[in-house]
Amino acid sequence: MSATASLSRRPATPQGRDHLGRLLRIGLLPVLLLVVVAGTSLLSPYFLGWMNIVNILRMAAFLAIIACGQAMVIVAGGFDLSVGAVVALASVVTAKVMAALATSLGGPDILVVVLGVLAGLGSGFAVGLFNGLCVSRLKVSGFVVTLGTMSATAGIGLLLTNGIPVYGMPKSFIQNVGRLQFLGLPIAIYIALAIILAMAFVQRRTLFGRYVYAIGGNQEAAVVSGVPIRRHLVGTYVLSGVFAASVGILLTALVGSGQATLGGDAMMLQSIAAAVIGGVSLRGGIGRVEVVAVAALFLTILSNALNLLRIDSRLQPIFLGLIMVLAVALDEYSRRRMSSV
Repeated sequence: MSATASLSRRPATPQGRDHLGRLLRIGLLPVLLLVVVAGTSLLSPYFLGWMNIVNILRMAAFLAIIACGQAMVIVAGGFDLSVGAVVALASVVTAKVMAALATSLGGPDILVVVLGVLAGLGSGFAVGLFNGLCVSRLKVSGFVVTLGTMSATAGIGLLLTNGIPVYGMPKSFIQNVGRLQFLGLPIAIYIALAIILAMAFVQRRTLFGRYVYAIGGNQEAAVVSGVPIRRHLVGTYVLSGVFAASVGILLTALVGSGQATLGGDAMMLQSIAAAVIGGVSLRGGIGRVEVVAVAALFLTILSNALNLLRIDSRLQPIFLGLIMVLAVALDEYSRRRMSSV
């Protein structure tokens, strides 16, 4: 039996390792979540209000979508710092295309909306493809490449808008995508659930998911096993770009305008934090998107709780930083125990 066939029969996730640090991190996550929810509900009467719950779930959905793409890149051993800038670029491209088509075509709205959404997703695809090709073919560090594309992408967004919000999109797009609710919940939540379930299936049941684990776990062994490294590395960055673009489109529908300031550094940092807190190893090869989604919910609830409790906004990043340091420390502890065995 060939090595490639062996990879196709079982996940390439590390087996027989000491995952104590990772198990502690994932096990602490629901406990911390319950503590924050219980504590905030006692201290603030607004926390359990329906409107606040809906707002939390909506914002958690946006973060979870981006974090799923970020997690796939990190599992493969990379980084994507450009996701926040892609959110803004997709917002601008979607709004500008819709506004231009609405003026030139005059309808129907469905055609304008579909073409605008495709253009927005296409911008994310293009940035992800560029990142992936630079990493896989030019052998440039993903950190360096995406740092550069983050700056360039943000610059393109500002250049297209001159910093002015873009209006003129069909009202049906804003009403049916940004503000429509089903069973009392925004459409964005259902889209996020669909993406999380799809990516969980990809990780567990497809060759792509198993090969991504193999690449992140030991790229040299993956090469010897016949895994097409370049194709799958590019695939992870493309996924990250498209997911970030989809969030840009959803945010554009929510706020009713295309803005070059959507996303930004905060969303990029939060996506990495959600991945790390959710058990994704910064060294690659380990991580599940469903746990990352729970971490995204935790971070959103924590941010909401700090706002309701009137914690100074300048102090709030300290909490996020401390949690990230703890998660990375637990991951490193697990690695050291594994190497000492």
